[in-house]
Amino acid sequence: MNIGLIGSGGREHALCQKIHESKLIKKIICFPGNAGTAKIAKNIKADILNFREIHQLVQFHKIDLVIVGPEEPLVRGLVDYLRKKKIKVFGPDKFASRLEGSKAFMKKVCKSNNIPTADYKICKNKKDVLNFLKKSKLPLVVKADGLAEGKGVTICSSKKKVLNISEEIFKGKFKSSKKIVLEEFLEGEEASYFVIADKKTFKFFGTAQDHKRVKENDKGPNTGGMGAYSPAKIIDKKLEKKIINKIIKPTFFALKKKKIYYTGFLYVGLMIQDNEPYLIEFNVRMGDPECQVILPRLKTDLIKIIKNVVNNKLKQTSINWHNKKSMTVVLCSKGYPGKYKKNKTIKNLDRIKLSKNDFIYHAGTKLENDQLKSNGGRVLNITSVGTDFLNIRKKIIKIIKNINWKGGFFRRDIGWKIINK
Repeated sequence: MNIGLIGSGGREHALCQKIHESKLIKKIICFPGNAGTAKIAKNIKADILNFREIHQLVQFHKIDLVIVGPEEPLVRGLVDYLRKKKIKVFGPDKFASRLEGSKAFMKKVCKSNNIPTADYKICKNKKDVLNFLKKSKLPLVVKADGLAEGKGVTICSSKKKVLNISEEIFKGKFKSSKKIVLEEFLEGEEASYFVIADKKTFKFFGTAQDHKRVKENDKGPNTGGMGAYSPAKIIDKKLEKKIINKIIKPTFFALKKKKIYYTGFLYVGLMIQDNEPYLIEFNVRMGDPECQVILPRLKTDLIKIIKNVVNNKLKQTSINWHNKKSMTVVLCSKGYPGKYKKNKTIKNLDRIKLSKNDFIYHAGTKLENDQLKSNGGRVLNITSVGTDFLNIRKKIIKIIKNINWKGGFFRRDIGWKIINK
């Protein structure tokens, strides 16, 4: 099979690597890919939101199956567009993608199906915000309704901050929406639970815990993710049963009532409080950087799984995992998630010797005159697999020191909760 992979981040390089290992593929075409995918696939420069252009490239390169990595083309309806053109494509359609594309839509699904989540109010103006503030305790969480690249969520400990952040969003800070969801703050431990689904069924696809804050000890503003580890020890069999019965099954049932069948990856972002799961968010794709820690633990051929999803044969597919732990640390451009410089040369990457349990996934990188340059806020993901989180982290930090990139920074405490326990 010829595979077309949409996207250019660390998630897409991890997907590309796993696809590359499959015995079912002839070639991989990445739209547009990055400097990492260029080593194992063909990168084609393309606007992934120009559906007509993507369709023409898919036809030209005789692609048998398209896999959509990032959320924006899913939310805008790339899957619907390609399906109408009789192209096989993996991912949820436009309506189902609203689970991520609109926080307000997700909350309404929760409310009408008794899915446990934080109390909330959908606000369109300052008056709505003030009304919710009157009856709520601080801190409160302000969420941009639409997509915001992981930067649309702010925990506010004062009324003034709630009003300031809300006003910024109302004035168009994020292009996707001028509406917000105000939410009560839930205490607990965050974790992510993943499933893969076809029209008939769904199956477990890993757990992980992400570190969103930019600074160590979970301080500073939210980012797209500074690192992650898998599996999430907090999710045991008893809690997993609750996640499936209280959150995942009711969500899929709610969509089926509207004749919408969810297909693809579903990322369930959770807050665990007194061993009860509360839904924080849905993502309609693999997480980034969670994908980079989950896929190295996957034993089964990824393309076999995805092919069976597209053909609605997931029920008869066994998905097997290595009984090991995995961690990734994100190497970011200095200044991220604020202002940062691009086009910084990364010199030592080709000299780094990796074992079969170590991976460097590119995210914001590009090749320019045969030189590796930074091209984003999150630049590289250094991942390692092993039996002990502390030793895995030590190995990752050693690799980062060998890379010795002066233009970057990283968190040294990824996995601190599980390691300190």
